[in-house]
Amino acid sequence: MIYHLLYPLSAEVGAFNVFRYITFRSIWALLTALIISILFGPMMIRWLKRLKFGQYIREDGPAHQQKQGTPTMGGLMILFSVLLSCLLWADLTNHYVLLTMFVFAGFGAVGFADDYIKVVKKRNLGLSSKAKFISQILVASAAIAVLIHEPNYSTMLSVPFFKNWLPNLGWFYLPFALLVLVGSSNAVNLTDGLDGLAIGPMVVAMACFAIFTYVSGHTGIAQYLSVPTLPGIGEVTVFCGAMVGAGLGFLWFNAYPAQVFMGDTGSLALGGALGFVAVLAKQELLLVIVGGVFVFETLSVIIQVGYFRMTGGKRIFRMAPLHHHFELKGIPESKIIIRFWIFSILMALMALSTLKLR
Repeated sequence: MIYHLLYPLSAEVGAFNVFRYITFRSIWALLTALIISILFGPMMIRWLKRLKFGQYIREDGPAHQQKQGTPTMGGLMILFSVLLSCLLWADLTNHYVLLTMFVFAGFGAVGFADDYIKVVKKRNLGLSSKAKFISQILVASAAIAVLIHEPNYSTMLSVPFFKNWLPNLGWFYLPFALLVLVGSSNAVNLTDGLDGLAIGPMVVAMACFAIFTYVSGHTGIAQYLSVPTLPGIGEVTVFCGAMVGAGLGFLWFNAYPAQVFMGDTGSLALGGALGFVAVLAKQELLLVIVGGVFVFETLSVIIQVGYFRMTGGKRIFRMAPLHHHFELKGIPESKIIIRFWIFSILMALMALSTLKLR
């Protein structure tokens, strides 16, 4: 709204011309989302406590019973901060921004339904796995179908480290993109098991993809770095900025010891948005590096389950996902969290280095 109100006045007031710059609006989207989160966070936490939306802690894992009853569904804080910030600072005529907001809100709605059933209906499992998966597929399919029919969007796959190898997946791109979105969403969900463990790497990943979306939307820079160009995608940088700000604001309350958990409302929304931004920027494969923490957490579950079934009950890890394995080895929760953050930063830097290694 600020962009649409003030930028048209730049012809009369030269200072308003600054609103045309994506970098300027991305920074202010970040700051706005951060301020909204910090200001409204305490009220949100009190509201969740009043409604008795407390987290259920399983008894078959590491000892976290002291966290029983900590308010969950804090992802509503992230959703509110990001969407409001984008409404203020983004160009809402840009369909890539609208699609990204749709995916973010859609996956958030699936997560909200899951959390609602858990905390209100007192059912520990929430939505059935089938219902959750189908809901995610429907949201992702709608967004990808619209995206594929965009005249400027290509179904070619960008391969890291190879600037001239761009295989065209054609109609196979749809199931591939669905795998990216749904896989990313559930990977973040699996990682969200310790205070601040998921939101820290998410902030790093979104900051990294803010650079990729800006580069892809800038024809000159994209051609110089030999990365796929998509006119208009640069505006999604504003969304990424808002995500970083909202993530930092949520971390203010979610840092160890957490005052609030994001729940599936937050984790599914964050993961779905991360996957969709990767698809928009044509850096789907690079998401494996940028989201290294989420990938290893998911792989640990897949390996654990597969090995358990093949060997008739044996385990590779003491417990999956991976962060629980380290907990059961006696490593303090706070140390695991910080080390995972450090790893996510290193992986993001590695991904950014591929801009020149082509």
